Amino acid sequence: MLTQYDRTPGRAVKDFWGLDDHSIMLVADPRGGNLLNFRVGDAAYELLPRTFWIELQTRYGNQFFVREQGEDSAILSALESIETCLSQGGCQVVPGLPQEQWILTLVTSVVGGLVCGFAAHPRKAGQAIAWQWMLIFSPLWGILFIAFGIGPVVSRTTELLPLFRNVMGFLIGFLVAYLMPAFGASSTSES
Repeated sequence: MLTQYDRTPGRAVKDFWGLDDHSIMLVADPRGGNLLNFRVGDAAYELLPRTFWIELQTRYGNQFFVREQGEDSAILSALESIETCLSQGGCQVVPGLPQEQWILTLVTSVVGGLVCGFAAHPRKAGQAIAWQWMLIFSPLWGILFIAFGIGPVVSRTTELLPLFRNVMGFLIGFLVAYLMPAFGASSTSES
């Protein structure tokens, strides 16, 4: 780890420390827009791809995280993520699910449920569920629910609570959209 201020050697320490293709150097420089920067050897990319490093830098090194948690916490959190992933034999994404990302996955799950519920609303008399319309719209609600609602949660954490909340959000969205036209039809038929 290299912390930089006004008069520091910068990348010259690479030769001084003897860094090679298996080395990872974290550069903490508060002068730029992002506190964290990484110099990663080519061999390390086999375990931790480039997208991992970009996500790690933007999650812990951004100005909002640094302002709320402090520089020390940003550096330690990044190092802890690297250590966790190296002990697991590599990671595709940064472990852990930030609250902002979980809220986004919850919203996409609810929207997926709404789309599925509107598609499932019966269009013929005596029909309980319009499963044909559910199948036609399955790419849309499937992408919203599975790819954007469930995928990021499962790939970043083993906790079941965020997954359960997203499934419940989908089901609530489905029920609201499925039952909403029924309420509108009963009020118009009475008048």
